[in-house]
Amino acid sequence: MQVSSLNEVKIYSLSCGKSLPEWLSDRKKRALQKKDVDVRRRIELIQDFEMPTVCTTIKVSKDGQYILATGTYKPRVRCYDTYQLSLKFERCLDSEVVTFEILSDDYSKIVFLHNDRYIEFHSQSGFYYKTRIPKFGRDFSYHYPSCDLYFVGASSEVYRLNLEQGRYLNPLQTDAAENNVCDINSEHGLFATGTIEGRVECWDPRTRNRVGLLDCALNSVTADSEINNLPTISALKFNGALTMAVGTSTGQVLLYDLRSDKPLLVKDHQYGLPIKSIHFQDSLDLILSADSRIIKMWNKNSGKIFTSLEPEHDLNDVCLYPNSGMLLTANETPKMGIYYIPVLGPAPRWCSFLDNLTEELEENPESTVYDDYKFVTKKDLENLGLTHLIGSPFLRAYMHGFFMDIRLYHKVKLMVNPFAYEEYRKDKIRQKIEETRAQRVQLKKLPKVNKELALKLIEEEEEKQKSTWKKKVKSLPSILTDDRFKVMFENPDFQVDEESEEFRLLNPLVSKISEKRKKKLRLLEQQELHEKEEEEEPEGKPSDAESSESSDDEKAWVEEVRKQRRLLQQEEKVKRQERLKEDQQTVLKPQFYEIKAGEEFRSFKDSATKQKLMNKTLEDRLKIEAKNGTLSVSDTTVGSKQLTFTLKRLCLFWTFHTNGIIQCEVFL
Repeated sequence: MQVSSLNEVKIYSLSCGKSLPEWLSDRKKRALQKKDVDVRRRIELIQDFEMPTVCTTIKVSKDGQYILATGTYKPRVRCYDTYQLSLKFERCLDSEVVTFEILSDDYSKIVFLHNDRYIEFHSQSGFYYKTRIPKFGRDFSYHYPSCDLYFVGASSEVYRLNLEQGRYLNPLQTDAAENNVCDINSEHGLFATGTIEGRVECWDPRTRNRVGLLDCALNSVTADSEINNLPTISALKFNGALTMAVGTSTGQVLLYDLRSDKPLLVKDHQYGLPIKSIHFQDSLDLILSADSRIIKMWNKNSGKIFTSLEPEHDLNDVCLYPNSGMLLTANETPKMGIYYIPVLGPAPRWCSFLDNLTEELEENPESTVYDDYKFVTKKDLENLGLTHLIGSPFLRAYMHGFFMDIRLYHKVKLMVNPFAYEEYRKDKIRQKIEETRAQRVQLKKLPKVNKELALKLIEEEEEKQKSTWKKKVKSLPSILTDDRFKVMFENPDFQVDEESEEFRLLNPLVSKISEKRKKKLRLLEQQELHEKEEEEEPEGKPSDAESSESSDDEKAWVEEVRKQRRLLQQEEKVKRQERLKEDQQTVLKPQFYEIKAGEEFRSFKDSATKQKLMNKTLEDRLKIEAKNGTLSVSDTTVGSKQLTFTLKRLCLFWTFHTNGIIQCEVFL
């Protein structure tokens, strides 16, 4: 949807965007909608609302349900059902259509005027009848009381065809050589025709006599208009019983009161193009006049411009949807135009959602930005020395200033003030320095105990605030501000001991971070001592300084880990040596143990040798026992082996000496 505004009147173009060819399959159309953003965002109010090549005329049925349009190529007529928002039927014709008229409330009775003098009648089922007129026709009107069709064209006669009798009646003889347009007043039935001489002849169908003649060509010439040839009548429209609007081939619109031969108002389009259609908008007292280039809406009492609409392609016909603010156009392009102007009236019933859509767009207006042009006032031009360009193609007047090319503006700005870039660069650097100063941590917030821990907590909070993604999480109180942890930053007993074993075990991972915090603490202390001194950051720092610092930090971290490992190994070695020295210096005192009755004493060495024997195989143990004589192997008469074991016994002899020494001897 494209939105334009003139005189604070919003005009919504509902037909803008890319149109897809008819020969594309539905599958390919869906694929294009997924890939192309413009195709996906377009609003297709009525499906297939277009012609193969060009649309020539467009009209709406009296009940407002059907929209009929004719076009080429091949010549055809298409009927769209607004209740279904789609094409109802399409009928191909033998020749191009000049104009057509809907005689019934719906599409059941239609009359087509072809460019080969044929008149074709269609019913609800399709083609019904075809006849010819003597001369090439240009326009026709239907007189409902008498069921007569009035045809005007390349002749001085107005042909009458009675649809009730099914025959031609006597024509009306005009004073003009040719007639271009005609219309019948719906209030009293007055018939008017516009001639190529710039006159309008009015006839009474009841008496078939001319009752009035208006010389519009003479009245269309004003002091401001420039006329090169004789104006002809190109458009004609009645409104009510007394008002008539006439359009000329030179771009003027004359508003008449039938009681006077002088126009009430003359409006010039200023393009010199023939007026193609005229419509009245009664709710706001507006007249909509259109030529092939622009549609102008102006007040019929004062002639003041209300707004205007200038489509991208030339116009062939304009139709105002009854009792609404919708405008339908037939263009020199396959796609037919649909415009919605909320000020003229509400949206039709079959597309009432447009009102909600436009209200949402008005609540969230988008500012218009001109990327290729710069808006300058007259004072700006004086400062730049460009006042001599006023009136030239380089400046386009707009409101209280001018639009000029942005490239030209930059060139002149650089010539007038060559040091503007340096000033801009210094301002940016100053802003960056102020931003970094605002992000600095104030030393007054750091406690006396566990300064490094407090600094770590502050850094973590800053990182959370700088994170790009933010989740809606309930905000938790900070440890620094929580009263439950207040003692940890006030009582020296809670000071973290960096020389403890637990801290040293974590040291290879956090040592470098702690060093950075120590550096930061030293810097903060220096700033506290020199609060009044201002420091400025150097401007010439290279862009890759941060990357080099990060690589140096990684190397230093690896060296720090290795250093800590060596220190830990040396400390373990020193501790072992100290334990050995302590063992050597200590004097061993005898210790006595009591053996319970019924138990045997075994030395610690025997238990060690027995443990070694248990680790050996059975064959090795038997060989050792055989050598010691505790085992003898002999063969029996039956053929089996006999083993004889000798058990060892221990005998203890206790000797009590007079000096208090007790001696214990062991015998096997």
